[in-house]
Formats: sequence, C-alpha cells, structure tokens
Amino acid sequence: MAALALLTALALAGCSGAHDEIVIKFSHVVTPDTPKGMAAERFRQLAEARTGGRVKVRVYPNSQLYKDKEELEALQLGAVQMLAPSLAKIGALGVREFEAFDLPYLFDSYASLHKVTDGPLGRRLLARLESRGIRGLAFWDNGFKDFSANRPLRTPADFKGLKMRIQGSTVLEEQMRALGAQPQVIAFSEAYPALAAGVVDGTENPPSNLYTQNMHRVQRHLTRSQHGYLGYVVIVNKKFWDDLPRDVRTILEGAMRDATAYANRIAKDENDKDLALIRASGLTVVHEPTPAERAALRRALLPVHATMADYIGRDVLDALYRETGFTAGR
Repeated sequence: MAALALLTALALAGCSGAHDEIVIKFSHVVTPDTPKGMAAERFRQLAEARTGGRVKVRVYPNSQLYKDKEELEALQLGAVQMLAPSLAKIGALGVREFEAFDLPYLFDSYASLHKVTDGPLGRRLLARLESRGIRGLAFWDNGFKDFSANRPLRTPADFKGLKMRIQGSTVLEEQMRALGAQPQVIAFSEAYPALAAGVVDGTENPPSNLYTQNMHRVQRHLTRSQHGYLGYVVIVNKKFWDDLPRDVRTILEGAMRDATAYANRIAKDENDKDLALIRASGLTVVHEPTPAERAALRRALLPVHATMADYIGRDVLDALYRETGFTAGR
C-alpha cells in the first residue's frame, strides 16, 4: 500500500507539467501482440492523432507497472488513468454482476455476446462502476477459453484432483470445483512460472493468452472446450475523466469507439492464428472433443449457473438469459 501511495504521488507530480499536454497512463497485463495489447496501441494512435498530440497515451503492457490485484487500486488512487482488466476482476470491487461473464457456456458465439456488451444491459453494467470512482468506457473481446494441462482432459473425471490456475473469481472457483479440480488463484504474470514449476497442473485460456505467454511450452495437452468467455472492460479513473476538457473527452470517446470496433474485429482471427501456432509448435497436443465429450463437460458445468445465481443476482442472470437465448438444454 505504501509503495502504491508513493507511485500515486509521483504520477500526480508527473501530470503537473505543461498545461496543454494530457497524459494517460494505460496499464495492462498481457503482451502487445494480443488482441488487448493491439487494441490499446490502436487507441493510443487514434487519441494522439485526433487531439493533435494534446493527449499522450503511455501504454504499459505485460504487467510492467502492476499485477492483477494491484491495478484496480492503482486506478482508484490515480496512479494510472486507464486499465482494461478482465471482467472477472471487477467482482473484487463488489460489483458481482460482472462475474456473470465467467459462467460456463453462457455465450455460444460472439454474436450472442455482443447482444449484451453492445446493448442496454452492457451500458447498465458499466454504469454500476460509477459509485466506485470508475467510468466504464467499453467492452473488449479476447476469446473463448480452452482447458489445458499436462494430461489429456477428455472427460470431467480427468480433472479430478488437478490444481487449476484461475484468475480471482468466485464463479471460476465454483466452476473448477464442479469438475473436481482444485482452483488456485494466481496472477496472470505468474501463471507461466507456476505451470513450469508444477505449482499448478493446468489452466484455462483463449489460445492467444496461452501462446503469447508461452504457456503452451509447459502444457502438453489442450482441450478445445470453448467453455467460457474471457473479455475485458476498459475503465478510467472517473475524476480524471470528468476533469478533462469537454472537447478532449469527446475526441477520446470517439477514439475508444473505433479502438473497440477494431479490438472486437480482430479477436477471433488472433486466437485462430495463435491456435495454429500452438499446433505447429508440436509441444502441445490439441484435442477436439467429440459431441459426447462436449455434452458431458457441459452437463458437469451447467449447475454452476444455479449455484451462483444469488451471488451474481437473479435479475442480472434473467436479463442475460433473455439477451442470449440461453437455456440449460441448449
């Protein structure tokens, strides 16, 4: 906490320079060549070009500044101005509705997902962040997650006893327990070392995250389960945002809309490309589940919806089900 407070003081001091230059520190935890990393760079380019250099966006990728658990506090303190954390992390702020995105098999396509993130329900969720001193700007896609481990994961029984790395999320903890696995919350930047050292046996990721973090080098098997979604919410310190000149804020809103369209356009292609690279590496056996295997995995995981309904909020779940057309029998 003391170190973070010092960084905050330094950050605020760094913003007291030329009055005509506005600095946005944009911190994230993935590499520049991931969908999120590429979208952050696109936003930087658009924001700086459209403001004529009046705004400078400094992007800090790959946990250069903060790890998972630190970055939200840093944003609230003003040490950074912008983040794009995974949706699961927002639950730590007490806004549990965002953990609904972690529910298994909630979305069967990007189209059903975007009915939520691009619609009234998505705007309602973003508005819930205001009371935390945060302005929600956009949802960015990454992709649909696959399970990986150092043994084949063909049936729910194959997960029994495995230590599975997850990001902090009550829903994801319940998901792993439903499979008989032991959930282990580990920061994203520490996932590869934990897998390499055998501290955990496996994890879940879209192919882009698995490949760009070199996790495929220490995971011998990948099951194309596509069991859940991993996405991000772009957020900004509310006071900083509200204090911006109106014309600058309008330009940045436009830059964010275009960066979001770009992010969500490239996400699937980037994951497909990285999956092909994983296959080509020869280091990881990629298993495509049979219809029967996929159905068994789904049966094992769907009870998580009922277990987590009160935690997330039944009204939110009902709204999500209406938007996506989700039914347990699908």
